[in-house]
Amino acid sequence: MKVFKFGGASVKDAAGIRNVASIIQQYGEKNLVVVVSATGKTTNALEDVVKAYFSGSTDDAMAAFAIVKNNHHTICTELFGSGTHPVFDKLQNIYAEVDWQLEEDRKEAYNYVYDQIVSQGELISSVILSAYLNESGVQNTWLDVRDVMKTDDTYREAVVDWSKTQSLMDSIVKPVVKDSIIVTQGFIGCTPENCTTTLGREGSDYTAAIFANMLDAEHQTIWKDVPGVMNGDPRVFSDAVFIDEISFNEAVEMTFYGATVIHPKTIKPLQNKNIPLLVRSFINPEGKGTKVGGEDHNLPPIRIVKNSQALITLHTKDFSFVEDEVVAEIFTSFSNANLKLNMMQQGAISFEAVVDNIPEKIEKVKNALQDKFDFSIVENLTILTIRHYSNFDYINQFKSDRKALLEQRRPSTYQGLLV
Repeated sequence: MKVFKFGGASVKDAAGIRNVASIIQQYGEKNLVVVVSATGKTTNALEDVVKAYFSGSTDDAMAAFAIVKNNHHTICTELFGSGTHPVFDKLQNIYAEVDWQLEEDRKEAYNYVYDQIVSQGELISSVILSAYLNESGVQNTWLDVRDVMKTDDTYREAVVDWSKTQSLMDSIVKPVVKDSIIVTQGFIGCTPENCTTTLGREGSDYTAAIFANMLDAEHQTIWKDVPGVMNGDPRVFSDAVFIDEISFNEAVEMTFYGATVIHPKTIKPLQNKNIPLLVRSFINPEGKGTKVGGEDHNLPPIRIVKNSQALITLHTKDFSFVEDEVVAEIFTSFSNANLKLNMMQQGAISFEAVVDNIPEKIEKVKNALQDKFDFSIVENLTILTIRHYSNFDYINQFKSDRKALLEQRRPSTYQGLLV
């Protein structure tokens, strides 16, 4: 049994969906779960719908959603011809869920509404892919992942209920997948009250890993627009090279520091059952890709750039030392705001934290700590991480002429906060 995950870039248009179908076609008609993301930039477009809705303009929200509908209508027209194909009616049923939400009064919390609307992108793309596979002679079963992926009600960052999800995987998915291909959605789940949740941005990799874990898959494959894992984003580093094989531990380190080729939560469910992760190219599907879960042999220096960072500096107002109780209070404030510390440094009366620049979360931290601390922030920063560097000259060539506000060096890893 295998699990495939196809991201938005692979299904961004009709040509992409045809290509994905041709890849799936090579793997038989059973023992395969296909997890698909929303097409192209659909998630961003649906986020615009939510923003327009909460700005108070139903007309603007409807107009933004009309763009999403039109984009998918274009894809479906290229794949299925006129609007008489059943897929058009299925999509209208999905669109109706969003239309109803947009017509409601704005009484629900932002994160709740976000999940109800943005989650529809994966439902739309999976319906289209499933229909096209059937049209191409690849019989498959479309699964609403909300029927099996059970979570709590932490909207936008939902926590999976592993026990309930495993039970539903056993009773619903296993009997079907042994004789069929299943096409389903990444990124989304469902509360016990049947409200849709999302697992965090780019969470489709994680969804696929959960399926792989619970179905005891032979392996999981993530199909990307790169040959596999590389030692740097090729859009940033022109000399980036392909890595044939890396360990789970190295993959965890890379994702922790911000490498986007794999979602950070993906590795653990696979490592727990020693299920290899293959990162392959949907552009060149004949390529072998990178095996994650192998050995680290002579790894080149790995360079990771994480943009849109903010440096928060806290100074105690009464010049008291930043001791254990104070540090615990600081950590609790960041945790309550669901804001991860990407770098940190402690002084006698100060504490510096580098975080993703998410204004609403930073504001929560500020509100929690402003009575005891003077609070300052520097934005538009970049973290450069280099693992397995050979010498400081190697580091300096990538820093170029940028100033480092904060630097941390360990034997295997350098991090610099650059302005």
